[in-house]
Amino acid sequence: MSSHGAAIPMISTPCGPLRGTAEVPGDKSISHRALILGALSVGETRISGLLEGQDVLDTAKAMRAFGAEVTNLGGGNWTVHGVGVGGFAEPANVIDCGNSGTGVRLIMGAMATSPITATFTGDASLNKRPMARVTDPLALFGTQAVGRSGGRLPMTLIGAEDPVPVRYTVPVPSAQVKSAVLLASLNAPGQTVVIEREATRDHTERMLAGFGAEVSVEDTDAGRVITLTGQPELKPQTIAVPRDPSSAAFPVCAALIVPGSDVLVPGIGLNPTRAGLFTTLREMGADLTYENEREEGGEPVADLRARFSPDLKGIEVPPERAASMIDEYPVLSVVAAFAEGETVMRGVRELRVKESDRIDAMATGLRANGIEVDEGEDWWTVKGRGHGNVPGGETCKSHLDHRIAMSFLILGMAAQKPVSIDDGGPIATSFPIFEPLMGGLGAQLDRTERAA
Repeated sequence: MSSHGAAIPMISTPCGPLRGTAEVPGDKSISHRALILGALSVGETRISGLLEGQDVLDTAKAMRAFGAEVTNLGGGNWTVHGVGVGGFAEPANVIDCGNSGTGVRLIMGAMATSPITATFTGDASLNKRPMARVTDPLALFGTQAVGRSGGRLPMTLIGAEDPVPVRYTVPVPSAQVKSAVLLASLNAPGQTVVIEREATRDHTERMLAGFGAEVSVEDTDAGRVITLTGQPELKPQTIAVPRDPSSAAFPVCAALIVPGSDVLVPGIGLNPTRAGLFTTLREMGADLTYENEREEGGEPVADLRARFSPDLKGIEVPPERAASMIDEYPVLSVVAAFAEGETVMRGVRELRVKESDRIDAMATGLRANGIEVDEGEDWWTVKGRGHGNVPGGETCKSHLDHRIAMSFLILGMAAQKPVSIDDGGPIATSFPIFEPLMGGLGAQLDRTERAA
């Protein structure tokens, strides 16, 4: 039984060329932040292109619980009437963030410096994930957290009565931790300084500036120094959410490994802190081009065209690139299986504490389907077999993890035999139109008890 209901076993069968246009959903990271910053503004924020996956819907529900008026106008268009910085009301019930680590950590940050108490929970997967990485720095503001052993959900946060500004160095690259601290600093007086040794996705800094916060970013010898002046009045915005590069990864990677494929993925956000996968694929020899490059809503955007690439080569992915593609390593490992030679991925410890232990989950499934994988605590190596030589034929566990589920379905499209997953239900958390979108390109995906 899955946390979202009955398990949905699925099977992916080797298919003919994938062709057409893949209109992937809006960016999940920006969608979460648009709702939260809209709720912390005074007035009406208008959002178009919002990702309407379950993770983001849970964040919308949470913002309502804290007192914001959040309205779905249809077609990805939403409005948020905010309550202002420090204006969150105490929620009447437990805040259920479902499967979303991003959602719960950002929301914790947003409420941490308001004098209210809130209890957070999630599904079976989220309740296993460590929250101390966020609650420890939030304690510096004066916030108290009480949860299960190991700093896990369900957890109650008691917001700081008299928050103080902090200076915090993020110990490991994490946009979630950085963003939680920055959101908490909004209701603290004075200047809060966050230092990250390695740059992570910078949507929070960009959007805070867009909403009128006084925020500066400086690259120094110590790392990236972000300074935010607290207690601003955030101004409502009109936000067009670019399409999600993490979702685009799936049709792009499928096109590269399925013979004869030619797929256009329009309007993809190419923020440098998010585009590491596409850089890596091109280094491997992928026929992947950027068309119609432009800027939308302060974010670089382009249309991606991906064509079948039979001569992919394994490479060593630079560890400093990990933060810009951390969610894409599972599907990269699938592409690596069809490349010639070894693909080495280092500096990826963060994958061990995502929705699942993604290194272990992918290594286990790839081995079952005939791919040799070596792994360590913060690295793994996929030994590619080259185009046409991946056996497939086995069932893989998704571990309640949407990216694991989709990655193995991509594997089945180009393997010699079909690949099954035990549960495709979690896909709805981030990419609710994955099945019809891939089917429209020519993929053969079926919900079937044969995959159980």
